[in-house]
Amino acid sequence: MMKFIIIDDEPIAHRIIEGYCEKITYLEKCGNAYDAFEAMELLHGSDIELIFLDINMPKISGFELLRSLSKAPKVIVTSAYKEFAVEGFELNVVDYLLKPFGFPRFLSAINKLDDVSEERKETKNQFFVKADKKLVSIDPKDLLIIEALGNYVKLVLKEQTIVSYQKLSYYEDFLKDKGSFMRIHKSFIINENCISSIEGNTVQLLDHQVPIGQKYKKQLLDKLCI
Repeated sequence: MMKFIIIDDEPIAHRIIEGYCEKITYLEKCGNAYDAFEAMELLHGSDIELIFLDINMPKISGFELLRSLSKAPKVIVTSAYKEFAVEGFELNVVDYLLKPFGFPRFLSAINKLDDVSEERKETKNQFFVKADKKLVSIDPKDLLIIEALGNYVKLVLKEQTIVSYQKLSYYEDFLKDKGSFMRIHKSFIINENCISSIEGNTVQLLDHQVPIGQKYKKQLLDKLCI
């Protein structure tokens, strides 16, 4: 059985999803939450495997809740607003159901769960970045450097460079569990596994040089046991 909860501030949405789930024998409902705080109580210490998540909710949005979870279950978004779809896929949701949706569309989302499980075994830490009106898949092991450039950042990969309209602090937090990334300067995050050499206050990553900020140098050297 796959245990799930529904997070939505509209009671009718709960009834519709519950009705659909009753037709799928391996789904087991473990609770209903009408805001993010109720959801956090249900998720705390639980073995919930799937969330049906609304976006526009009072106090804390669905995506804010999702970002706050250290280890999120699989997520199927259910929303009346299509403009949040790109952000949803950046957060690696399984599917994005646009309300109102019928059972065939719902079943299509459920069928993706097995595919996602297999993909996550192979690409556990893969994530997506919106760049130039499209979603770009990124494998953290290919990500060398993230550089702050005003209101956006530049992601330097082994084979390409991508501009993302997120702050450096967002990636500093987001990448905590996706590999060996650390901040070494107020404007730079690097992948420790890609360091070629360190000389003075400069780190070499393949053919890229990155300055080391004075306040970050000891932390870097300690982490590398130098």
